[in-house]
Amino acid sequence: MTTATATTSRRHRRLVGAGRPTGAVPTALLLIGAVYCLFPVCWVLIAATKSPGELFSTATLSFGTGFLDNVTELFAYRDGVFWLWAGNTLVYAGGGALLSTAVSAVSGYTLAKYRFPGRDLIFSLLIGGILVPAVVLAIPQYLLFSRIGLADSYWAVLLPQILHPYSIYLARVYAAAAIPDSLLEAGRIDGAGEFGLMSRVAMPLMVPGMVTIFLFQFVAIWNNFLLPFIMLGDDGKFPLTVGLYTLLAAGANQPALYNLILTGAFLSIVPLIALFLTMQRYWKTDLSSGAVK
Repeated sequence: MTTATATTSRRHRRLVGAGRPTGAVPTALLLIGAVYCLFPVCWVLIAATKSPGELFSTATLSFGTGFLDNVTELFAYRDGVFWLWAGNTLVYAGGGALLSTAVSAVSGYTLAKYRFPGRDLIFSLLIGGILVPAVVLAIPQYLLFSRIGLADSYWAVLLPQILHPYSIYLARVYAAAAIPDSLLEAGRIDGAGEFGLMSRVAMPLMVPGMVTIFLFQFVAIWNNFLLPFIMLGDDGKFPLTVGLYTLLAAGANQPALYNLILTGAFLSIVPLIALFLTMQRYWKTDLSSGAVK
């Protein structure tokens, strides 16, 4: 009986294994995807180390000797305008991501845990908003902000980033999974108000989801080009993306600026890498961590 059971088990494992792809194929696909994503970053890093003479005369993947000189020249360009662009980017990305995370968390929690007329309609509109490309909204947003006198201001870049349908959708899904209804009912029985339940019970449980939303929004706003390009005319308010684009446009007549552009592009991704490495410890796999023991 034992021998027959073992034979049946081996046959079952062979049949199950036969339907699965070998481990080498997914691994190879992942490696190809990693190379595809990381190669541009490596190229920018290598190109940023080259002096103007080395940029077009040396091999593509050979390091140069001019990185420190490039950094010095970049920081000194136009009295340090790179630092101004970096500060503007930090304001847009940091402020916009924080505000968007707060709005998304409250909205997602409300949609997940409360029943009210029109809730399903609102959620359907949010799903529809995810499908609308940001490019379609850029011109109408500019006309709206121009009409109310906010064009070419920091608010013209910050405000459109606050309400993000996909972030609200993520917050709703996470709140529905991470916050037990029984925990909220227990809090109400103990006399806690709705605001207290949200601030003291719901939000702490949603921290991993909020960190994810913050990272997504921070990266999206940091890399955003079209919205500030349309909204802003004063280069003193430009983020790094638009500022480096102006350098690229000027580089057509001044090839020496190409080294500054590449160095600036490399330095602009360093904060994103540091942010991910710093905040990834807040991602938790247990959705109900800290809730019900």
